Amino acid sequence: MVKIPSPRRLFRSRSRSTAGRSGGADICAMVAEHENIEWEVRPGGMLVQKRRTPEEDAAAVEYILVRVATGWQWHDVSIDTTATFGDLKVMLSLVTGLWPREQRLLYRGKERDDCDHLHMVGVQDKDKVLLLEDPAVKERKLRSTTLAQLMGVPCHSFIQV
Repeated sequence: MVKIPSPRRLFRSRSRSTAGRSGGADICAMVAEHENIEWEVRPGGMLVQKRRTPEEDAAAVEYILVRVATGWQWHDVSIDTTATFGDLKVMLSLVTGLWPREQRLLYRGKERDDCDHLHMVGVQDKDKVLLLEDPAVKERKLRSTTLAQLMGVPCHSFIQV
């Protein structure tokens, strides 16, 4: 939604507009100075937001730097602003070695779901996210290592030859 400063300035009659400019161009200029949006006037006189080609959209992708704390370590991850926390988990799995299902991400004191988008939650450049290992997975790993240690002990034979 575009916040317009004054509706009276936008909808003035053509007789009041300056001689060298059309009414649509006045509207476009006024709105463009308040917002970083490009506008164009269609042949029918309709004012619309300017279309971008897919190449321009690819060039306009913004990246943010997210600082991720994993206990005693910090990792700086560069990621797209419209990415999800699931995408961030995949990026972190390459750095930390934890599978994405073994990770829990906390931002502003709340655990975030994989489908939550970074920009919708309010993550900005150089914000901090806390990475924790899932306690259930940690317990399973502990049980499997203790079981492996028990199984690794050779059985003693009762009969000595």
